[in-house]
Amino acid sequence: MADKIRWGILSTANIGMQKVTPAIQRSPSSEVVAIASRDAGKARAAADQLGIARAHGSYEELFADPDIDAIYNPLPNHLHVPMTLAAARAGKHVLCEKPIALSAREAEQLRDIPDGIIVLEAFMVRFHPQWARIREIIRSGELGDIRSINAVFTYHNVDPANVRNQSDIGGGGIMDIGCYPITAGRYLFEGEPERVVSLVERDPGFGTDRLASVLADFGGGRQLSFTCSTQATPHQRVQVFGTKGKAEIIIPFNAPPNERTAITVDTGAPFDGSLARREILPACDQYTEQAEAFAQAVLGRKPLPWGVDDAIASMRVIDAIFESEKTGAWAKV
Repeated sequence: MADKIRWGILSTANIGMQKVTPAIQRSPSSEVVAIASRDAGKARAAADQLGIARAHGSYEELFADPDIDAIYNPLPNHLHVPMTLAAARAGKHVLCEKPIALSAREAEQLRDIPDGIIVLEAFMVRFHPQWARIREIIRSGELGDIRSINAVFTYHNVDPANVRNQSDIGGGGIMDIGCYPITAGRYLFEGEPERVVSLVERDPGFGTDRLASVLADFGGGRQLSFTCSTQATPHQRVQVFGTKGKAEIIIPFNAPPNERTAITVDTGAPFDGSLARREILPACDQYTEQAEAFAQAVLGRKPLPWGVDDAIASMRVIDAIFESEKTGAWAKV
């Protein structure tokens, strides 16, 4: 059995160039052997920048490369499903950026991937130890019965050329960052919401959702509430409220790879949190952890907890949020 899997990078997208591809290169069980672009010159320049041996001038060349085991797909949202399917049908495993699709119906197409091919939606946060630790705290009962999860994720971007501000290819805050609080709720409640209601404000020029607030009912008296925005000051938090205590991930989504992270746990007395317990976790590159877990699954050593079914379930929540926006009422998930 091979010790490493061989990766091909699909496109020279910024997230791949700046974060994910270098992180994959640091995975002990991974080797990045090729990168592709529809512009051969860009592919060659990107390969030289990252120290990758081969550059392909088309996506099809990358899929046909016999020396590649897995593809990383960071293309714009409308290309996630078609390019993931093309790669899978060429016999490649695929790590695809989130959101996996533009809708649950589109995501359902991924059920047609060939047997033995692994497809994973790239929610890197689930591979960071701070997420595992806060779920461990919840499971221990220290917080009592979990009633509410509250999350915020915002940034400011008004560049019309940015894919996040292009509504026709899946731009907007809910698709880009609202999916993270949804993932947090599903991960920490260890279940699926039954219904959602949303309040959405759209940019009059872009047509994208630039501010959204969502309430999701997970049943049994459990609620997720979150706000996401593409035109607000940068901020992120995840707070978990139980009948006995509260826990918070200080930097839940963009945890810096070279710095320690923190979780706080307190009983709410005093209100200012000055007596909260603060747990410090060691520095961790969540993108590298994701790549390593994916590689281990491809090598047949340890299966992944999530796959296509999980990605479809996440898209159903997003679909319901947009349905609630249209009707102004609760939408069933």
